[in-house]
Amino acid sequence: MEIDRRKFFASLGGVAAVALMTPEQKADALEHYLEEELEQYTLQQGRQSGQYPTVAELAEQNRDLTRSARRGIGRLFVPGRGDNQLPPLQPMPEKPTLLDFFKYRFGTATHVMQSAGRALKTGMDEKVVLACLLHDVVSNLMRSDHGWWGGQLIEPYVPPETAFAVRYHSTLRFFPDSDYGYEYPESYLRTFGEDYVPEPYLQRTYKKVRNHKWYEYSRLVTVNDLYAFDRSKTVSVEPFIDIIGRHFKQPKEGLGWDDSPSSHMWRTIINPDRRL
Repeated sequence: MEIDRRKFFASLGGVAAVALMTPEQKADALEHYLEEELEQYTLQQGRQSGQYPTVAELAEQNRDLTRSARRGIGRLFVPGRGDNQLPPLQPMPEKPTLLDFFKYRFGTATHVMQSAGRALKTGMDEKVVLACLLHDVVSNLMRSDHGWWGGQLIEPYVPPETAFAVRYHSTLRFFPDSDYGYEYPESYLRTFGEDYVPEPYLQRTYKKVRNHKWYEYSRLVTVNDLYAFDRSKTVSVEPFIDIIGRHFKQPKEGLGWDDSPSSHMWRTIINPDRRL
């Protein structure tokens, strides 16, 4: 795919902003940009032809054994484009904070910061804003059932409503709710197939969450979840620092070294090259 360098640089805030990025952030930004361009092209083709792939057709594609990594593997384990090399990793501080993970391991984090910015702009509860900011960061580690993985990752450090919201947003995204203005994403017609029906475990989970007192927290994450990025906006974690300070319990030992139930997950993100 040919890259429009001017458009790509503009999506990141211009040449000056790109100059401040680490090599890892640049590689991650390029990957996101190419994924978005391909998705928009595919969606446009689908609109024009009136056709999207079926579940059976996608299953056949998944049998392709020439891929360098399985689709559900997190970004830290997936080779980069072109030279098929893993992205370089910067050393982490001795006692890393959540902000350090945003700086050194979560790449550009454009998606979650835009989602959180949308929630912040519309005056939503800070627990919802924090959930939007963290809802997909676990995708660096694991993509399959990422809601459950994400909820487990942050649960020891955030309000219970925030962990709940992250854990179940990946289920609720398959189920529209007109009361909240949430529609089934068109991009899912390509990703999951036009005839896709959520698996039984997702349907059971949806029924449970739909009747839960914290349903709204998780639903609002899907409302603010963005299925296409606005490249005209420059994003930063800065607007959320105070919210993180109020609602994220930073361990004095540093994330990954505090022996919480999810410390091993943070350590894996710190050092994904560890053999055992």
